Amino acid sequence: MNPAKRHAIFSRLRAANPHPTTELEYSTPFELLVAVVLSAQSTDKGVNLATRRLFPKANTPEAIYALGEAGLADAIKTIGLYKSKARHLIATCRMLIEQHHSSVPADRAALEALPGVGRKTANVILNTAFGQPTMAVDTHIFRVANRTGLAPGKTVLEVEKKLLKTIPDEFRIDAHHWLILHGRYTCQARKPKCAECIIADLCEFKGKLGLV
Repeated sequence: MNPAKRHAIFSRLRAANPHPTTELEYSTPFELLVAVVLSAQSTDKGVNLATRRLFPKANTPEAIYALGEAGLADAIKTIGLYKSKARHLIATCRMLIEQHHSSVPADRAALEALPGVGRKTANVILNTAFGQPTMAVDTHIFRVANRTGLAPGKTVLEVEKKLLKTIPDEFRIDAHHWLILHGRYTCQARKPKCAECIIADLCEFKGKLGLV
């Protein structure tokens, strides 16, 4: 895909949604961290239902740590893998209290050292909470990048690096959200909605559906 086409794609995505953000509900970097850890193999809608119950009771590292593993597990039991997520979050809260003055670090290495936090989660935090131009490649972004021709790659890391290298600077902060939302609602896995896609004429997907 050439630079002009890539620029046009992101120009249209920006025009349609000038201020994109995550669909996870949060008010602090710590709440976002908790929500993203809970979101693994879970929907944002399901996570939001759980955090609406959790955060009014506990939304700081100290408060969640005070719940203990069993107490936190009970509070998030509607979420998949809730027992392991509770274990990770309790350990994460302890590290934040002991090593980071109860604050979420704006540093990749420090984030990835937290239990249950991998590269993708770290990228979400760096981008959404701290405004860094990172790219958290989930299944939606991986699919969109490959299907459209934006950044074909066989691995998540390969796609991430290609996107960061080729996305024009002016779009890089918000590109993560545009691509996730596009994959979630338009460029869906089983049946992409090509006929209503705003970038269909720019997309290089050979199997476009519903187009003449």
